[in-house]
Amino acid sequence: MNIEELHLNYPVVENILIAFIRNEIRKFGFDSAVFGLSGGIDSAVVCELAARALGPENVLAVMMPYRTSSSESVEHARMMVDRTGVRSEEADISAVVDAFFQDSADAGRLRRGNVMARTRMLYLYDISARDSRLVIGTSNKTELLLGYGTMFGDMASAVNPIGDLYKTQLWGLARHLGIPEALVDKAPSADLWEGQSDEADLGFSYGDADMLLYMMIEKRMGREAVLSEGGDGGFYDRIRKIVVRNQYKRMMPVIAKISGRTPGIDFRYARDWQEVK
Repeated sequence: MNIEELHLNYPVVENILIAFIRNEIRKFGFDSAVFGLSGGIDSAVVCELAARALGPENVLAVMMPYRTSSSESVEHARMMVDRTGVRSEEADISAVVDAFFQDSADAGRLRRGNVMARTRMLYLYDISARDSRLVIGTSNKTELLLGYGTMFGDMASAVNPIGDLYKTQLWGLARHLGIPEALVDKAPSADLWEGQSDEADLGFSYGDADMLLYMMIEKRMGREAVLSEGGDGGFYDRIRKIVVRNQYKRMMPVIAKISGRTPGIDFRYARDWQEVK
């Protein structure tokens, strides 16, 4: 399989996602949205799409650095604010995170990273309540499948326009939208600690993961079929285990069934089953 197979008709994707944001935000009587702007490519794409969908005056981008965050990340976030004209706020999360771990000096990077991600979402949902804005998500499909995110942290949102786009496709869409090359070309990072890199954390490249995930998910190829295409058996086993293990992150909480119609099991009206008056 060639990486070119993942490429999409990006002008069409742009139109679909702009309509999605506009329809989903306005469907329930909202006019505006808020999201976290990190300086990374995912939130940059969301920033561009939201500004085009709702108008920049109806979009609030929140920059939420921690004291060890890269100055480049803040610079790139501000670059997108200047480019799109969206409203912006900055909230330093250092005091909140440090206070949380005041009595847990031995807390490792994973725990600290999770609290950072959830603190950022706490800010976003408080702003959502303050301004009556819906929270837009910035997690891509590769991250969701691999569970590379924090439940009720960066994975939380009311709507997510990029959750069905692999990271490779996000780069393609970003180039189509004209996102500055400085953001497109830099190494992906959640910026949870100094020098942190997504691909170093994962132990493989997004390109390799995307090609395998595409074969597994989109083409529904099993292990033998993947190997017949030149895939590596060990890598297949590793990725499949990660995807299966993180299924709980992609689901609403499982509810024990007692009644005839249980939320999430057989009470499944569509989101637009009735108009909000």
